Amino acid sequence: MTARYGEPPESGRRYTLRPGAYAILPRNGAVLVTHQADPWPEYQLPGGGIDAGESPIAALHREVYEETGWKIAQPRRLGAFRRFTYMPEYDLWAEKLCIIYAAHPVRPLGAPSEPGHQAVWMDPVLASEILGNPGDRDFLRRVLG
Repeated sequence: MTARYGEPPESGRRYTLRPGAYAILPRNGAVLVTHQADPWPEYQLPGGGIDAGESPIAALHREVYEETGWKIAQPRRLGAFRRFTYMPEYDLWAEKLCIIYAAHPVRPLGAPSEPGHQAVWMDPVLASEILGNPGDRDFLRRVLG
């Protein structure tokens, strides 16, 4: 069974399954995260939704590049969690299935192409306290040991 983080699903509410791939990207004592300005400002693990017909690994590479501008290598699946949330950018109540990977940030290829995103290198302990959802925070704490 996949662990759930955050609020339980609301009784009677219809949720759409939204699988996504997300990365923990450590390098030189820091971790690369993304700061998303809208719909509310928060720090997140880079990643996002897996498009129809797309593999989780392909989505991971695409989403990390879009949100940080970085190329990554050697992704390794750590696990997954679910969370139930409203996604205002899609006007969607979603059951997010978040697949978490650890990967190596290789090099920046440019600025993030996703509007409202900024790549931020951060102390991993600080990131494990301020990431926007408890599942991301827990997985990062596990990697930190």
